[in-house]
Amino acid sequence: MPSGIQSSLPLPQCHALLPTAGTGSRLGGVLPKQFQELAGQPMLAYALKAFHDTPEIASIWVGVSPSFIHNPILKSLSGNSSSVRFLPSGGATRQETVRNTLSAMLKAGIPENDWVLVHDAARPGISPALIQKLIALVSQLGEGGLLAMPLADTLKMADANSAIAGNPTRAMKTIPREHLWQAQTPQMFGLRRLHDAIEEGIRLEADITDEASAMELAGASPLLIEGATRNFKVTHPADWELMHAILQASDK
Repeated sequence: MPSGIQSSLPLPQCHALLPTAGTGSRLGGVLPKQFQELAGQPMLAYALKAFHDTPEIASIWVGVSPSFIHNPILKSLSGNSSSVRFLPSGGATRQETVRNTLSAMLKAGIPENDWVLVHDAARPGISPALIQKLIALVSQLGEGGLLAMPLADTLKMADANSAIAGNPTRAMKTIPREHLWQAQTPQMFGLRRLHDAIEEGIRLEADITDEASAMELAGASPLLIEGATRNFKVTHPADWELMHAILQASDK
């Protein structure tokens, strides 16, 4: 580009994507866990507020099961905000929900080079500060990345044969924890690149458990950016009780 001539291309914007089509069967309850009331609000409300309160986020896209799309809970969660869009893009798996929602974003005209931050609705401990930390580092280096935590606990590999016929499970060996991280969300990647990586992973029937694993399959090396302990995933009743206490304490 000749000296002194500024590019007319707009800078990439950031968008949030929350897949919420899961049933949360391990937690139980009539409603999927992301819509159950936690410390006075549906659990999804905390993540929505964190992204809504992050100035860098241009829009929020929520992939919902088609059978749930007309539930009045969604209207109350949107708060009449024009930045929040609920789509009946839920699929049979998390990967399909993310892929379907990314496809809808592209069809809606979101530029393919914009950034997308995919976040688990079951991580209500996320904060604008953590989101901004991820955006700042990924944008600075121009590479996709994710929040994650270095493992602090000693890891044990179980003997797969030890629990047969009701016998107690036994440790077979200790796995060094150096260089091991526990993935969190958001996970932030370019819209088109992430869509195509997940599409290919689904086609190959690969074990893509998160967005980073799909990008790794496509040859990328995502940045690991330290998150926070409170950004854990609510899966079991004990997790629910702990997060309830954390959110209540945060309001005081």
